[in-house]
Amino acid sequence: MNSTLQTIVEIRPMQSSDLDHIIRIEREIFLFPWSLGNFADSIKAGYVCQVLQQTNTLIGYGIMMMSPEEAHVLTLGIAANWQGKGWGKKLLQHLIEYAKSAHAKSVFLDVRESNYSAARLYKKMGFRHIATRKGYYPAMCGREDALVMQLML
Repeated sequence: MNSTLQTIVEIRPMQSSDLDHIIRIEREIFLFPWSLGNFADSIKAGYVCQVLQQTNTLIGYGIMMMSPEEAHVLTLGIAANWQGKGWGKKLLQHLIEYAKSAHAKSVFLDVRESNYSAARLYKKMGFRHIATRKGYYPAMCGREDALVMQLML
């Protein structure tokens, strides 16, 4: 990652005005995307909703739900042309630090069994596969399993 780029990238709270752009990214990178309502409801519910932005370009987003002792990353997405450059890791690290500061003892997330690159990133970051949710995700030919992963803090 270019250090010049790092200095002008910020992670900030998601705003309702970001949602149109987030939906464009969501539809670009996911076969079964969240709806505008899913994102709006997450903001309204007070979930940890963050965006990764370079100057005026929104390049990613993440949503995490907090409970007293654990956090659950509900979604994390990086625009297709920004993937593979470390931005997903940067955003996930930010969410993990937030969970630590809120005294969570662990962070959970679900990932499609077929999403090898995301699962590999999560493993490198210390998450471990603790369970499988059979048929959790919709898929083109039925349903796909989700790997449940946990990071102990």
